[in-house]
Amino acid sequence: MTYNYSKDEISVLIIEDDTRIAEINRRLVEKVPGFHVIGIATDEQEAKEQIIILRPHLVLLDIYFPDMNGLDFLKVIRGDFQETDVIMITASREINSVKEAIRGGVFDFIVKPLIFDRLKTSLEKYREFRSKLRKMQIENQNVDQYEIDELLDRIGQKEQLNPYLPKGIDKITLQKVTEALNESEEGLNAEKISNKIGISRSTARRYLEYLVAKEQINADLSYGEVGRPERIYRKK
Repeated sequence: MTYNYSKDEISVLIIEDDTRIAEINRRLVEKVPGFHVIGIATDEQEAKEQIIILRPHLVLLDIYFPDMNGLDFLKVIRGDFQETDVIMITASREINSVKEAIRGGVFDFIVKPLIFDRLKTSLEKYREFRSKLRKMQIENQNVDQYEIDELLDRIGQKEQLNPYLPKGIDKITLQKVTEALNESEEGLNAEKISNKIGISRSTARRYLEYLVAKEQINADLSYGEVGRPERIYRKK
């Protein structure tokens, strides 16, 4: 199955043997601006035919197939289609699979069940990576260490000085809380945050207080109609 796309978009080939999951992944990919799925392959023969014909910018590749191993196909891609990048999306959690995929040059490794925010972060970082690389190639410039570090950053957050979050603080949830605050001009309390992004009020309060402690947001006391003070959190 193949799809048309604009030349300005990043073309994506999904290689996944479960057609239902493949279609869900296609819809999730195309929710991210600048990406378009141009094909879905469900077995080794289809995968080989489509990658030869379509020459996608990016492949979303599973590991487990009835007739092949995705890690073996990764070697084919890295050897014969060096302009194509790969993001593994798989149920495999075995450390040897992760190690082999990383050594095989994957851009990212995402574990099923697929969470849209995690996929979105990865695709946005990939889009940024391609843009920077294309710009450097057009300018035909030598690169300095900072620019190399930017290319190697992958899905890391350069703006975060300490890449290790404390126990109980998840990067994706933290991003959701931050985005919710950034979208509000009046400020939000823990209850409104919890309703907005679908987490408990206590969890929302923990993330908000973490951001206050890191001096990334402000917190004020507000007195409601019954006189009970509550914490209102605002972006800086």
